[in-house]
Amino acid sequence: MKKIALLGSTGSIGQSTLSICESHPDRFHPIALAAGSNLEVAFAQCQRWRPQVVSIATEALADELSARLKATGINGIEVVYGTAGTVRVATLPEADFVVSAIVGVAGLEATYAAVLAGKTVGLANKECLVAAGDLILAAAREHSVDLLPIDSEHNAIHQCLRGGSASEVKQIWLTASGGPFRNTPLADFEHITPAQALKHPTWVMGQRITIDSATMLNKGLEIIEACRLFNLPPAQVRVTVHPQSTIHSLVEYVDGSILAQISVTDMRLPILYALAWPERVPSDLTFDMAALSHLDFQQPDFERFPCLRLAYEAAAASQNHCIALNAADEIAVEAFLAGKLPFLGIPRTIEQVLALTTSGSPASIPEVLAADRAARELARELVAR
Repeated sequence: MKKIALLGSTGSIGQSTLSICESHPDRFHPIALAAGSNLEVAFAQCQRWRPQVVSIATEALADELSARLKATGINGIEVVYGTAGTVRVATLPEADFVVSAIVGVAGLEATYAAVLAGKTVGLANKECLVAAGDLILAAAREHSVDLLPIDSEHNAIHQCLRGGSASEVKQIWLTASGGPFRNTPLADFEHITPAQALKHPTWVMGQRITIDSATMLNKGLEIIEACRLFNLPPAQVRVTVHPQSTIHSLVEYVDGSILAQISVTDMRLPILYALAWPERVPSDLTFDMAALSHLDFQQPDFERFPCLRLAYEAAAASQNHCIALNAADEIAVEAFLAGKLPFLGIPRTIEQVLALTTSGSPASIPEVLAADRAARELARELVAR
């Protein structure tokens, strides 16, 4: 039985993780939850799972959750809040495995704390490695911690890498659906609305990641994450547009062999793989081989999707540029969804912020967070203009 601490329990990855726990009650059990601001879902999860600890965003929400649990006759759950509460969940001594699924840098401190505490970490938060990859990986090496990717593409790469040694890898290929605008004329991009951008053709995800998929910035963040996770330079991390999304990613070896990971487009499968690693356990997530009857692959268009080019540039520049890329995107996407910025304003804002970012590599998590705040403030200023 693996005891799970779940960061981001009310989000899509969090709820899929709990679904895996439901399907495999003899193998996985959540004992600590970090739930953000969604009080209703957090309360329901406490009723179902009776965790030792639950963290919620604010003190006021924590007081309300405590009162509701008491009124329902549920005792013995420690209710905490804020960043300190999330760290408490991530470092609970009884937890064996931490799922990091809080979107953005909000999950960074808790994820880093989990690594320092020697926990095995399942990473569904790519921003952690984008913003602080050097620090997290150094801590993982020092504390002999396994970092297991939950993002479908990196999870696929992890599986394919079991087929050869690191020295035998020529390059890796991250697949991308191309999002809803893969075939949209470039002249129409300036008039894309949030409603259009939120209609992803393959996956059901949160708002920010769905917009990032539409701009392909999400794939850009995955490039940086792959460089960190698999210790490869940007030139060995390639992207191919694969609209069917049946091949989740590929590894090309020096002898010309290419291994591909194929499965249903259901996040429960990479979550199950990470939770069960190094084992594989039976599931009902079967793949229909008829889906392989037609497979398309295309080169990504950097003119259509400049965010992809910007990610490669940031990866080659410095850690500060990777931090700025993610921070500026988050502010720009927020402004786009609020109707304050056009769709093409997202890459324009990111490019301006990157141009004003100086090279460097933060030496601590507080320095990472300071660089993140500075990039966000710069992005807000540029959006306001």
